[in-house]
Amino acid sequence: MAYFNSVGKIAYEGSRSTNPYAFKFYNPQEMVAGKSMEEHLRFAMAYWHTLTAGGSDPFGQETAVRAWDSWTGLDLAKARVEAAFEFLEKMNLPYFCFHDIDIAPEGSSLREFYSNIDIIVDQISEGMKSTGKKLLWNTANMFSNPRYMHGAGSTCNADVYAHAAAQIKKGLEVGKQLGAENYVFWGGREGYETLLNTNLELEMDNMARLFSMAVDYAKKIGFDAQFLIEPKPKEPTKHQYDFDAATTISFLQKYKLDGHFKLNLEANHATLAGHTFEHELRVARINGMLGSLDANQGDMLLGWDTDEFPLNIYDSTLTLYEVLKNGGMGRGGINFDAKVRRQSFEPEDLFLAHIAGMDTYAKGLKVAARLIEDRVFDDFIDQRYSSFNEGIGADVINGKATLASLAEYAMNNANPRRNESGRQEMLKGILNQYILAE
Repeated sequence: MAYFNSVGKIAYEGSRSTNPYAFKFYNPQEMVAGKSMEEHLRFAMAYWHTLTAGGSDPFGQETAVRAWDSWTGLDLAKARVEAAFEFLEKMNLPYFCFHDIDIAPEGSSLREFYSNIDIIVDQISEGMKSTGKKLLWNTANMFSNPRYMHGAGSTCNADVYAHAAAQIKKGLEVGKQLGAENYVFWGGREGYETLLNTNLELEMDNMARLFSMAVDYAKKIGFDAQFLIEPKPKEPTKHQYDFDAATTISFLQKYKLDGHFKLNLEANHATLAGHTFEHELRVARINGMLGSLDANQGDMLLGWDTDEFPLNIYDSTLTLYEVLKNGGMGRGGINFDAKVRRQSFEPEDLFLAHIAGMDTYAKGLKVAARLIEDRVFDDFIDQRYSSFNEGIGADVINGKATLASLAEYAMNNANPRRNESGRQEMLKGILNQYILAE
């Protein structure tokens, strides 16, 4: 059965095209900085936003019109798989991502959930074989069910902890079966509301224990995917243990897990943490922890995770700048963790939104590559810190300086070098020039 009869396969037509169902900037085979756009960007569809989201919000019911919603239970899950591969094919998306409950109903018991997953995973496997589509990453949803009201790895209930472990175990087995390139841990409720009822140390220790068990089990079954943790602040828990990139990296280093994990960073989560996305990417990059991206954007006038499709070329340029500086994302990719607006309820809107997002990142990739090739920021930064290339500055860098030697230098240096302007406005103007000129 076809679920998107009104839309054909999306093709690249160039920036002058007036066809809304065509790429204007994303040309998969176009070479940029030595690789094709498709190789650089590794786009993925988010199963949950594309196939299971219905457009509901805290104030209103679902609005989305979806051809598969006439089914229920396993029949609905099977229909969504068919729709997924039709969408992936027509959108020319090479990858997809999912949570376990996105693809299969939980049923009345863990045993039934396992059985449902097995049935659907077999169907997904057949779809992958027939289309060549790949699984960028999968994960376990350990935040939606009421059992996880106190968290999963950080729960105060050992029985809930065991259930979380069971979901992860199955998720790792599914990842191996489907050849997932990554496996993501997203701690939706790994945090606390008040310290008056919280054993902070035990909760964090138990989270680390769960991650260690996952590492051990993946080795046992021969699942060699890259493990990723996705930081997110505040929402839904006031004090999230994975608040931002720096906090998460610190956690991984403390528990000696940094050799097994990298970060899956999301733009809207950076906003909620009070950071820019490029800040989060830079922190991960300089620590060797940049693994994969969730592409979206938030609304600066709203204080929650709106998961809008990424349409800001300024942001996409700075995002891809960090990715290119990182030498790419390795086994990671760009997952559209984004949903159409509640008012964009027709099936066609799913295509239009992905086209806009993919074009935005394609444009950002080309601009970022030019910025790096021309060393626009590199040369300025090198000059700005040039005082550390010689004399007392070089002594600091190579470890020869001490507090005493620095104090003696400062005491005898009657005419210190004058500070130079940071030229922030000039650099932002140059960035605008590159974006507009490309």
